Amino acid sequence: MAGRRGSFSDLVRWVRRRLGVRLRSALAAAVVVAFAFAVGAAAFVCLARMDLVGNVDATARQRAAEVASAVAAGDPAAIAQTLKPSPGEQTLVQVLDPSGRVEAASAALSGAAPLSPLRPRPGEVLHEQRLLPFADEDPYRVVAEGVAVGSGTTTVLVAQSLRPVNESTEAVAAILIAGLPPMLLVVGAAVFLFVGRSLHAVEAIRRRVAGITARDLHARVPVPTAHDEVAALAETMNSMLDRLDTAAASQRRFVADASHELRSPLATLQAGLDRLALSPRTAASEELVGLLRVESERLGRLVSDLLLLARIDELGATGGHDDVDLDDLAYTERRRIAARRPDLTVRAHLAPVRVSGDAHDLSRALRNLTDNAARHARSEVALHVSVREGWGCVEVGDDGPGVPEDQWERIFDRFVRLDDSRARADGGSGLGLPITREIIAAHGGTVQVVPGPGLRVRILLPLSCGTRSH
Repeated sequence: MAGRRGSFSDLVRWVRRRLGVRLRSALAAAVVVAFAFAVGAAAFVCLARMDLVGNVDATARQRAAEVASAVAAGDPAAIAQTLKPSPGEQTLVQVLDPSGRVEAASAALSGAAPLSPLRPRPGEVLHEQRLLPFADEDPYRVVAEGVAVGSGTTTVLVAQSLRPVNESTEAVAAILIAGLPPMLLVVGAAVFLFVGRSLHAVEAIRRRVAGITARDLHARVPVPTAHDEVAALAETMNSMLDRLDTAAASQRRFVADASHELRSPLATLQAGLDRLALSPRTAASEELVGLLRVESERLGRLVSDLLLLARIDELGATGGHDDVDLDDLAYTERRRIAARRPDLTVRAHLAPVRVSGDAHDLSRALRNLTDNAARHARSEVALHVSVREGWGCVEVGDDGPGVPEDQWERIFDRFVRLDDSRARADGGSGLGLPITREIIAAHGGTVQVVPGPGLRVRILLPLSCGTRSH
C-alpha cells in the first residue's frame, strides 16, 4: 500500500513538473467535472429507473383492479375481455381459483403454471419482481390482488415486463456516456482559455521582469486594472524594484563620489613621489619609491576604472560614429606592450578592418584585453585583426594558465577573480574585462572567450560602410 501511494505521489509530481498551469487547470477541471457528472448521471439513471418501475407498477395495479372488478361481478365475458392485452402491451394476466389452480389466463399463458406464489387476502394488493420461466432474461413486476367470491378467495395475478424500462434506462445511460467526452473537451478547452486569459497579466509581468537589467531598474511591471492577486503581485514587484533602484542608485553615487574624492589624494601622492625621485636617496629608498610609484599607478588605474563604470552606469556606454581602424588600434597596443614587457614576444597578424565607433573607448577596451593578456602570459601575447563572417574581429590571446571553461562567463562580471594564478597578486582589479564588454556592447558587438592556449578573447564589431577589404 505504501509503495502504491509513493508511485501515485511520484506521478503527481511528474505531471506538475511537465505540465503548465493552464493545462493542469484544464485537466483538473475535466477530472472534477467527470466525477461530478458520473455521480449525477448515476443518480439520474437510478431515479429515472425508479420512476419507470413505479409507472409499470401503476399500470399493473390498474389492470389487476379491472380484472378483479370483473371477477367480483362474476361476468365471464367481462373477465375474458380484461384478459386481452392492449396493442403493444406486454402484460400477462392469470386468475386463480381459491385452490390456486389457474382458472383463466391471457392467451400467452395458456397451460402455464401460476405466475407467482403470492396469495393476498380479499382486497389486499401485493407486489414482487421475478423472472418467469418461459420469459427471456428481462424480469417482470407481478401484482397480486385478492377477490372474495362465494367459494373463497380468488387471486388475480398481473405481470408487467420490465423490458421497456431496461431499454429506456440503457438508452439514457448511452446518451449520457456519449455526451461525456464532448462535454469534458468543452470544459477543458474553456478552462484552458479562461486560465490563459487570466495568466496574460502574469506573462506580461514575466516578460517585463525578464527584460529588466541592473542598469534598467527604473522599469516597472504593468499593474492590471482588476484588484486581484495578480495586481497585488505586480504592485509588490514594483515596490521591490523601487527598493532595488534606490539601493543601486546609492551604490553608484558612492562609487562615483569615492572615486572623485580619491583623485585628489592620489594626485598629491604621485606629485610627492615625483619630487622624491628628483632628490638624493639611498638604494633602499629608491627601491621603495619605485614600489610606491607602481602601486600609485595601479591605484590610479583602479580609480579611472571606477569612474568609467560610474559613468557607464549613469549614462550608459556611448558608441560614437567615427570610422575607426581596428588594425591601427591593435598596432598601437602591440608597440605599447612590446615596450612595457620586453620579456614577452608579441605576435601580431593585422588585416585592415574599419568599424564605426568611438576611437577612445575602443582603444580602452582593447587595452584592457592586452594588459590582461600581458599580465598572465608566460612568454607570448598574440594579436589578430581580421574580417570574420561580415564582422570586424579582434582576438587577443596569451600562453598563460588559462581559465576553466565553466568560468568563461564569470570573468566578465565586476570584481571577479578566480582562485588560480589570475588573482589579486597579479595586479588586476577585476574591472578590465567587464569594462571591455560594456564598451563593445554599446558599439553593437560581442565579447566572448574562445578555445585556445591560455586565455583567448574575441571581439566582434559591425563593419562600417567604408571598411577596407583584407
